[in-house]
Amino acid sequence: MKRLPAQYRNSYVRRERDRRALGRQLLLLVSGLLVTVGFVVALKLQFAAVRYGYQTEELRRERARLFDEQRQLELELSEVASPTSLEGAARQLGLQPARPTQIEPRRSEAPQTMQPATAMLVGRQTSSAFRR
Repeated sequence: MKRLPAQYRNSYVRRERDRRALGRQLLLLVSGLLVTVGFVVALKLQFAAVRYGYQTEELRRERARLFDEQRQLELELSEVASPTSLEGAARQLGLQPARPTQIEPRRSEAPQTMQPATAMLVGRQTSSAFRR
């Protein structure tokens, strides 16, 4: 093995810095950070999509339950409002069916209505009056 003489010391040798290598390292670091941030954002969006999917499914079930409850309430309403149940409730309150002497005929005068042919004839007369 060949040894260097003692007069040559390595302490005086300075290594030159490669500026291009530093630029490449910075470029790799920035690129890696951008890719990492992109993955984190994509994961966050994926988790949000899954969460919204669960919320949507829960709301669909709630909507179906409410529609069932609405149909049930409408059925109960139609049963309660039927004439037979109203008659039974009225009898429990002590009401009786009206007698013919208690019923008064309506005395209001209804406006006279025109026959369809008459209405068309009148409509033609008024429209021809506007043409003149």
